[in-house]
Amino acid sequence: MGLLIASTVILAWFVHLVWLLAFAEVSFTSPMFYLHIAVQTHLFTGLFITAHDAMHGLVSPNRNVNKGVGHLATRLFAALSYSRLLEKHKLHHQFPGEAGDPDYCTTSQNFWRWWFSFLKNYVSIWQFVIFAVVFNVLQIWVDQLNLIFFWILPSVLATFQLFYFGTYRPHRLPHTEPMMPHHSRTQKGPHWWAMLSCYFFGYHFEHHESPRTPWWKLYQLKNQQV
Repeated sequence: MGLLIASTVILAWFVHLVWLLAFAEVSFTSPMFYLHIAVQTHLFTGLFITAHDAMHGLVSPNRNVNKGVGHLATRLFAALSYSRLLEKHKLHHQFPGEAGDPDYCTTSQNFWRWWFSFLKNYVSIWQFVIFAVVFNVLQIWVDQLNLIFFWILPSVLATFQLFYFGTYRPHRLPHTEPMMPHHSRTQKGPHWWAMLSCYFFGYHFEHHESPRTPWWKLYQLKNQQV
């Protein structure tokens, strides 16, 4: 099931992006323009969530398949290094919300400063080089505005979605007793909102309690907490 869901997310991202680049119109007066950006942002987020499941060995019991899906998802998301992400994610689970956590900002709880600190751990000059090359090659066939608003912008917006629901909101201070030992809180509200906001990733305490549970089953753990 994990491989099927991962494949569905990746395929949905690809099909929607190709359609947007080939046929959609950049129109600031059209509600559909903003809806498509929102959908593509959510699908970009889905790529990272898929890679995250791969880091926990949850996409496939076959190690090579699992690793391959992880590499593919991170490359499609933002030309990220899966190996580097995996290394840092292990530290995140070892020291969640503490000084040893590469995703945690010990110097400030300010959203923007933390987000910038978060990104610095994963962004490299090679990503910008790859994006620049791909962008200029795609311009041969695709309108520049379509590339900016349907490819670049959603990928950037997805970093905010992931950071807010998967790092900032769960791990920010104050760290209260119910958050221990993971220094993590869980998202409140209905399951549909948890899915829409970040693929149940807001159920972050549950994820740290059971890192071997795939994202699409986290709501079941949440039900057990109620």
